[in-house]
Order: sequence, then C-alpha cells, then structure tokens
Amino acid sequence: MSVLAIVLIVIAALLGVIIMFVIGSYNGLVTLRNRVEEAWSDITVQLKRRTDLIPNLVNSVKGYATHEKEVFEKVTEARSAIMNAQGAADTAKAENMMEGVLKSLFAVAEAYPELKANQNFLQLQQELVDTEDKIQAARRFYNGGVRDLNTKIQTFPANIVAGMFGFQAKEFFDVEDRASVENPVEVKF
Repeated sequence: MSVLAIVLIVIAALLGVIIMFVIGSYNGLVTLRNRVEEAWSDITVQLKRRTDLIPNLVNSVKGYATHEKEVFEKVTEARSAIMNAQGAADTAKAENMMEGVLKSLFAVAEAYPELKANQNFLQLQQELVDTEDKIQAARRFYNGGVRDLNTKIQTFPANIVAGMFGFQAKEFFDVEDRASVENPVEVKF
C-alpha cells in the first residue's frame, strides 16, 4: 500500500470520526431541547389547571367573605398575569405573584370556620394543593432539563456544534423574590 493510500485512509477515518461526533452532539442537543420543551408544556398544563380552579375557589370564598374585595382583585390580577405570561422569566414572576395571593386567600378562608367546613371549598382546596404539587414537580423537571441542555451547550466541544446549529441556552424557572417566598403573607382584617 502506498503512502498516499494510507494518508487518504487516515483522513477518511478522521472525517468519519468528526462527522460521527457532530451527528452525536447534534442529536444529543435536540433530545435535550425536546425534553425542555416537553417540561415547559407540563408546566403550562398545570398552570392552566390552576387558573381554571381559582375562579371556583374564589366564588366559594366570596359567599362567606364579602368584604375581602382587595384579596379577590389580587387573585384576578395574578390569574390574568399567569395567563398572559410569555417565557420562563415572565411566567415565574406571575407564578410568584399567584403563590402570594393564594396564601392570602387561604388566610382569609381561615377566618371563616363555616367556610372551612364547606365540602365544595375543601374539595377545591385539595385540588389546588394537588395542582401546586404538580407545578412544583414540573418546575423541577423543567429546570433539570434546562440545566442539562445549558451544560451541553456551554461545554467543549459540544459548544461548537451548538453554535453551528444555533442552539440557545434556556432560562430557568426560578423563584424571583426569595423574601416573598420565605416570609409568610401578612393578612390584616
């Protein structure tokens, strides 16, 4: 075999390895991106479920707590913010607002023993708690996917492939204001 033939075989082998690396990296990035999009879809489904439950819960509380107009207005504002949110950061901000408002709503409900005993209210409250748990799980799954995708996009040599094909880092779905989450909501009557 001639030297030229050996050089051509080595070059072909190197090109084959490079092509396989690019294909493998690209497929890995697509898989991670699709997982992140699936996780985001799960979050939006649960947020929609919660926004659908909230009017029923508010109506249950309204019958007992007619003078708590400010709480009901804040619930409506928070619900609207979630429904109109675009992207992870905007949705996280609206989500944080909703969590605070729901704490206020449940604090109002605590002041009315007959409401706390109402079966419809109790069922709605349980469904909302279940939905909140699902939102938290979906958020963790989404953030895990974002972490994996962003790590792959930012590490060498996959970052070269990510740059060639336009893969972008995604935003985490973070709690925006830690103080509002760590401190209880104060409700005054």
